[in-house]
Amino acid sequence: MTRIDELRPIIAAAAGSAVAAVRPLAQGHNAELLAVSLADGRRLVAKAGQGLEPEGFMLRWLAERTRLPVPALHHADDRLLLMDFVDAGGAITPEAEEHAAELVAELHGIAAPRYGFARSTPIGPLPQDNAESDDWIAFFRDRRLLSMARAALGEGRIDVRLMGRIEALAGRLPELIGTPAPPALVHGDLWTGNVLVRGGRVAAFIDPAIHHADPEVELAFTTLFGTFGEAFFRRYGAIRPLRPGFFEVRRDLYNLYPLLVHVRLFGGSYVGAVERTVRRFVG
Repeated sequence: MTRIDELRPIIAAAAGSAVAAVRPLAQGHNAELLAVSLADGRRLVAKAGQGLEPEGFMLRWLAERTRLPVPALHHADDRLLLMDFVDAGGAITPEAEEHAAELVAELHGIAAPRYGFARSTPIGPLPQDNAESDDWIAFFRDRRLLSMARAALGEGRIDVRLMGRIEALAGRLPELIGTPAPPALVHGDLWTGNVLVRGGRVAAFIDPAIHHADPEVELAFTTLFGTFGEAFFRRYGAIRPLRPGFFEVRRDLYNLYPLLVHVRLFGGSYVGAVERTVRRFVG
């Protein structure tokens, strides 16, 4: 549990106002979210924990280089992020999905010369290898699929048999993926909890894991837990048409990566989901 009294002077100095009240919002894997009320009437969110500097970097990067709505950042170091409170809590309606599609399509229109990123950008509390590459299939195979699977194996989350089948699947990636899209900027962790909605519009995207990728990996993830559906894909496809085979093949293939992330974080039923997906492609 964060010692709130230790944070008060840091928050006051960063915000330029005394702290009137602090209350817990949520507890995450490596941090605690706190609602902060300031003496001048403003509301902020403090994220306190460890290893937070990359998230602060990503929020600033998105705010400075894109039009994706993210919370304004007032302070960022490895132990504390201080952001504007985003008034949200609305449901992701078809109207909100269409707005999200426009924002995500614009983000995916930001091109890069190579896949990856100039620095590590973790997904939640887990590190990601972003070493840049000209080869998408090699990048996804080595820096995403096999890297996360081997970490899960080392932690005892999956067994050697499943690891061998994932490696067999990795050998089929060229035929399954085909010709990928050029490198594009992705949010990297686009699930329901990271999409804040107000009045049928997206108020902010939070908790990014930005890098440059084939944007289909992002689109796939939005379907894994039902974040977006028909309205999103209809509007997105009108702006950036999808290649044939996405829903039929590549969606499930790409979702192996976030499933392995969840295997490492939660274990349990996610191992079965990985096994079912792998069985589809390698028998």
